[in-house]
Amino acid sequence: MSTDEPQGQPSEEEMRAALQEELKKVRVEQVVMEATVSILNVSVMRAGLVPGSESERDLDQVRVGIEGVRALLPLVELIAGEQARPIRDALSQLQMAYVQAAEAAGGVPGGPAGDAPGGPGGPGAGPAGPGPGTPQGPPQSAPPQPGPGDRGPAQRSGRLWVPGQ
Repeated sequence: MSTDEPQGQPSEEEMRAALQEELKKVRVEQVVMEATVSILNVSVMRAGLVPGSESERDLDQVRVGIEGVRALLPLVELIAGEQARPIRDALSQLQMAYVQAAEAAGGVPGGPAGDAPGGPGGPGAGPAGPGPGTPQGPPQSAPPQPGPGDRGPAQRSGRLWVPGQ
């Protein structure tokens, strides 16, 4: 009984067939969820938020990760519904860490100021200006910018804005 394959080792064809059988069981929703979580995990590490990963900080990679998760988030919410909340929360925390790290480094890597992930011009951002055929009124003067240490409009009025009120 002489064969070319050592006993106990599946042949390449057997391995391919087994892989095909496993792939038949996988659902695309599962892959989307796993990809999203993997992107978040790698991005958190690249942000230096995992103990011991500070030397691996790469804000350009964090930026790509944030945009990737933001692109997948509508699908994640469709698939997981309210169970997507931890992913949204993790993305929010990652975005805040990115902004803080970028400010500490002297700006937003990979783009001009104001071009942070989720910022103006990014995916999910609103239109840059009024669309065609939109009536435009007279230009509005910008409100005065508070200086360092000045109180903002909410603090000056003593009122808190609550959505829907």
